Amino acid sequence: MTPPRAPAPAGAASGRRRWLAMVVISLGVSLIVVDATIVGVVLPQMVDGLGLTTSDAEWVNSVYALVFAALLIPFGRAADVIGRRRVFVLGVTVFMVASVLAALAQSAPQLIGSRALQGVGASMIMPATLSTVNAMFTGRDRAVAFGIWGSLISGMAALGPLLGGALATGGGWRWAFGVNLPLGVLLIAGAFALMPETRLPGAGPRGIDWLGGLLSVLGLGAVVCGIIEGQTYGWWTPNPSAGGGSIAGLSPVPVVLALGAVLLTALVIVERARAAAGRPVLLDLTLFQIPNFRRGNLAGALINVGELGLVFVLPLFLLGVHGTSPLQISLALLPLALGAFLSGGYAGRLAGKRGAHRAVQIGMVMEVVAVLALALTITASTGGLGLAPWMLLYGLGLGLTSAQLTNVSLADVPPEHAGQASGTQSTARQVGAALGIAVIGTVFATSLGHAMNDRLENAGLPAEQRAAIAHDLRESAGTYAREAHLTPAVAAAADESLATAARRGALATALILAAGLALSLRLRPSSDRHRGQSEPETLSSHENQR
Repeated sequence: MTPPRAPAPAGAASGRRRWLAMVVISLGVSLIVVDATIVGVVLPQMVDGLGLTTSDAEWVNSVYALVFAALLIPFGRAADVIGRRRVFVLGVTVFMVASVLAALAQSAPQLIGSRALQGVGASMIMPATLSTVNAMFTGRDRAVAFGIWGSLISGMAALGPLLGGALATGGGWRWAFGVNLPLGVLLIAGAFALMPETRLPGAGPRGIDWLGGLLSVLGLGAVVCGIIEGQTYGWWTPNPSAGGGSIAGLSPVPVVLALGAVLLTALVIVERARAAAGRPVLLDLTLFQIPNFRRGNLAGALINVGELGLVFVLPLFLLGVHGTSPLQISLALLPLALGAFLSGGYAGRLAGKRGAHRAVQIGMVMEVVAVLALALTITASTGGLGLAPWMLLYGLGLGLTSAQLTNVSLADVPPEHAGQASGTQSTARQVGAALGIAVIGTVFATSLGHAMNDRLENAGLPAEQRAAIAHDLRESAGTYAREAHLTPAVAAAADESLATAARRGALATALILAAGLALSLRLRPSSDRHRGQSEPETLSSHENQR
């Protein structure tokens, strides 16, 4: 009997096949990126088609990021144990099924549930791709591979809004999800044909922190739920129009927020206990003792709060005021992706000359200036062209910060903790995305209702009538402004209210980004003492025998 061959080093998957596998891996991540940008473009059409409320619209976006954030590290560990290609294929399959369910959804709960399932699939795809690249390539080839990975993702992020706008304009918002089915089939075929199966030596199933993942998704879910539903059920005292009852005379919102705080506290306690016992953890709290890692993660979360919140608000403003088509909305958002794509390539050179921390700081200044300009210039007459210059400036800043923030945050992390640190950073950004949609969406919706009520009061409408109209405008995420039965005066008041809400949403975004800028100013040049080191990886014996 011939003894099994020892696993070869990662370089065993060499030659042309390895680089073709790199394309498959990059396109797998692009599937996640494109879906996120497409949903932002077609969201107003979903609101109109399914009669979503503002809270429903926030859930459609935030639940995806929430589940993605909570399960990313556990599934990354699972991929180390059972094989990265296997988890990648399973993730693409789950994502495809969820996309079909979303395309067939007939109600808000069905659509939100489908988006949550998409988050599960995305949390399998992302860590499996990064770990596979790390296992297949070493040295200079690894730098080239990550360059291809980043370029393809940036390019697809730029094409995503156009693709979503074209699909939604030509065939409706359901096609924006349906297109994932043929793309997923091609990815699965490419994975089996080209991707090697890789695992982390010595990894065992007992190392997967499922309890941490559960506490994370429940705790963060309760916090996001409280923020989103506060506008509906009341922040402290019950809102009679919500019909949701009360808990000991209180709105359910503070109770849910308190529950979230308890669950997140339990998460910290559990993670400390696991770390003390020498078991793998979802959240390695010792990493936050590294200054650049701590500040970089907080800054990254705040950047995503701003980006996702802004992309949530602006399409609703454009549809509500102008009746803008999805294709036109995609053209309005395209400068953001284009700016990020253009500056992303320059960011490395700037970091080489001035330091990665300086590139991040310059990018953050550009983001704050751009969003503050939006907050000062948006009016009811502002269209896509009026937004374009500031969206381009914002995108240029985003391109500088995104890659280099990862660079400076991870540079001082010891190599044996690199995988955990990368997963933690990705999780922090997805948490920021979920909170961004919840916070900025709540500012937008609350401002919309208050601004409309004030304008109708100035017009002399009775209190009951103006409360009903303001409620309908707020709950429809602004689409009520396009109703044909509205009088010219009410329609004009709705347009002005949408502009006010968009300005306040942008102002809140600018303040959050300013906090991120303040954190970035405390970033310091990395010591570089861990650069070029990596953890050992192996290809499976099956792949070595190919």
